Amino acid sequence: MPNSVALVEAFWDAVWNAHDADAADDFVVEDFVITNAGVRIEGRENFKTWIRAFLDQVLDLRLEVAESFQNHDGSRVASRWTVHGRNNGLFGLEPDGRPISFSGTAVWEIEDGKLVHNHVERAAHELHQRLLAA
Repeated sequence: MPNSVALVEAFWDAVWNAHDADAADDFVVEDFVITNAGVRIEGRENFKTWIRAFLDQVLDLRLEVAESFQNHDGSRVASRWTVHGRNNGLFGLEPDGRPISFSGTAVWEIEDGKLVHNHVERAAHELHQRLLAA
Protein backbone atom coordinates (compact mmCIF):
# COMPACT_ATOMS: atom_id res chain seq x y z
CA MET A 1 0.00 0.00 0.00
CA PRO A 2 1.38 3.45 -0.87
CA ASN A 3 2.19 5.92 1.88
CA SER A 4 -0.07 8.68 0.61
CA VAL A 5 0.17 10.61 3.89
CA ALA A 6 3.91 11.01 3.28
CA LEU A 7 3.17 12.31 -0.24
CA VAL A 8 0.74 14.96 1.05
CA GLU A 9 3.04 16.05 3.87
CA ALA A 10 6.03 16.23 1.49
CA PHE A 11 3.90 18.46 -0.78
CA TRP A 12 3.13 20.80 2.12
CA ASP A 13 6.77 21.04 3.10
CA ALA A 14 8.09 21.54 -0.44
CA VAL A 15 5.40 23.99 -1.58
CA TRP A 16 3.83 25.81 1.36
CA ASN A 17 6.55 25.70 4.02
CA ALA A 18 9.34 26.30 1.49
CA HIS A 19 7.23 29.03 -0.21
CA ASP A 20 7.87 27.46 -3.63
CA ALA A 21 4.81 27.23 -5.89
CA ASP A 22 6.87 25.68 -8.68
CA ALA A 23 7.57 22.65 -6.50
CA ALA A 24 3.93 21.67 -7.10
CA ASP A 25 5.11 20.34 -10.48
CA ASP A 26 6.63 17.37 -8.63
CA PHE A 27 3.41 16.45 -6.83
CA VAL A 28 0.27 17.32 -8.79
CA VAL A 29 -1.12 16.18 -12.14
CA GLU A 30 -1.42 18.64 -15.03
CA ASP A 31 -5.21 18.85 -14.68
CA PHE A 32 -5.11 19.14 -10.86
CA VAL A 33 -8.17 20.68 -9.18
CA ILE A 34 -8.46 22.36 -5.81
CA THR A 35 -11.91 23.07 -4.43
CA ASN A 36 -11.47 25.75 -1.78
CA ALA A 37 -14.55 27.14 -0.02
CA GLY A 38 -16.69 25.89 -2.90
CA VAL A 39 -14.57 27.52 -5.63
CA ARG A 40 -12.80 25.25 -8.14
CA ILE A 41 -9.35 26.18 -9.41
CA GLU A 42 -8.54 23.93 -12.35
CA GLY A 43 -5.15 23.11 -13.85
CA ARG A 44 -1.68 22.97 -12.33
CA GLU A 45 -0.59 26.38 -13.66
CA ASN A 46 -3.72 28.09 -12.26
CA PHE A 47 -3.11 26.31 -8.96
CA LYS A 48 0.47 27.60 -8.83
CA THR A 49 -0.78 31.14 -9.54
CA TRP A 50 -3.24 30.75 -6.65
CA ILE A 51 -0.45 29.50 -4.36
CA ARG A 52 1.74 32.50 -5.21
CA ALA A 53 -1.11 34.93 -4.53
CA PHE A 54 -1.83 33.29 -1.18
CA LEU A 55 1.85 33.32 -0.19
CA ASP A 56 1.93 37.05 -1.05
CA GLN A 57 -0.97 37.66 1.35
CA VAL A 58 0.43 35.60 4.24
CA LEU A 59 4.04 36.45 4.97
CA ASP A 60 6.22 33.82 6.66
CA LEU A 61 3.53 31.20 6.12
CA ARG A 62 4.07 27.99 8.05
CA LEU A 63 1.71 25.01 7.84
CA GLU A 64 1.61 22.64 10.83
CA VAL A 65 -0.10 19.28 10.43
CA ALA A 66 -2.20 18.19 13.42
CA GLU A 67 -3.04 14.76 12.01
CA SER A 68 -3.36 12.94 8.71
CA PHE A 69 -4.68 9.53 7.77
CA GLN A 70 -5.39 7.63 4.58
CA ASN A 71 -8.02 5.18 3.47
CA HIS A 72 -7.38 1.47 2.91
CA ASP A 73 -5.86 1.77 -0.59
CA GLY A 74 -4.14 5.16 -0.25
CA SER A 75 -6.41 6.86 -2.79
CA ARG A 76 -7.62 9.40 -0.19
CA VAL A 77 -5.88 11.34 2.56
CA ALA A 78 -7.61 13.51 5.15
CA SER A 79 -5.75 16.05 7.28
CA ARG A 80 -6.28 18.69 9.92
CA TRP A 81 -3.76 21.53 9.93
CA THR A 82 -3.06 25.07 11.11
CA VAL A 83 -1.46 27.88 9.11
CA HIS A 84 0.53 30.61 10.85
CA GLY A 85 1.95 33.76 9.34
CA ARG A 86 1.61 37.55 9.14
CA ASN A 87 -1.14 39.51 7.41
CA ASN A 88 -0.03 41.06 4.13
CA GLY A 89 -3.43 42.01 2.73
CA LEU A 90 -5.42 38.83 3.35
CA PHE A 91 -9.12 39.29 2.45
CA GLY A 92 -8.23 42.62 0.84
CA LEU A 93 -7.50 44.14 4.24
CA GLU A 94 -4.68 46.53 5.04
CA PRO A 95 -1.33 44.66 5.02
CA ASP A 96 -0.37 45.39 8.63
CA GLY A 97 1.95 42.46 9.43
CA ARG A 98 -0.19 41.26 12.34
CA PRO A 99 0.28 37.61 13.31
CA ILE A 100 -2.46 35.37 11.97
CA SER A 101 -3.37 31.73 12.27
CA PHE A 102 -6.26 29.62 11.07
CA SER A 103 -7.15 25.96 11.00
CA GLY A 104 -8.42 23.84 8.17
CA THR A 105 -9.07 20.40 6.81
CA ALA A 106 -8.16 18.89 3.47
CA VAL A 107 -9.25 15.74 1.69
CA TRP A 108 -6.93 14.71 -1.13
CA GLU A 109 -7.59 12.38 -4.05
CA ILE A 110 -4.47 10.52 -5.18
CA GLU A 111 -3.84 8.42 -8.29
CA ASP A 112 -0.59 6.72 -9.32
CA GLY A 113 1.45 8.61 -6.71
CA LYS A 114 0.23 12.08 -7.77
CA LEU A 115 -2.20 14.53 -6.19
CA VAL A 116 -5.33 14.84 -8.35
CA HIS A 117 -7.88 16.87 -6.34
CA ASN A 118 -7.81 18.70 -3.02
CA HIS A 119 -11.02 19.60 -1.19
CA VAL A 120 -10.24 22.30 1.41
CA GLU A 121 -12.28 23.89 4.18
CA ARG A 122 -10.60 26.51 6.36
CA ALA A 123 -11.66 28.76 9.22
CA ALA A 124 -11.45 31.84 6.98
CA HIS A 125 -14.59 33.52 8.31
CA GLU A 126 -13.32 33.33 11.88
CA LEU A 127 -9.93 34.74 10.85
CA HIS A 128 -11.60 37.53 8.87
CA GLN A 129 -13.71 38.49 11.90
CA ARG A 130 -10.61 38.60 14.15
CA LEU A 131 -8.76 40.82 11.67
CA LEU A 132 -11.71 43.21 11.37
CA ALA A 133 -12.15 43.43 15.15
CA ALA A 134 -8.57 44.42 15.88
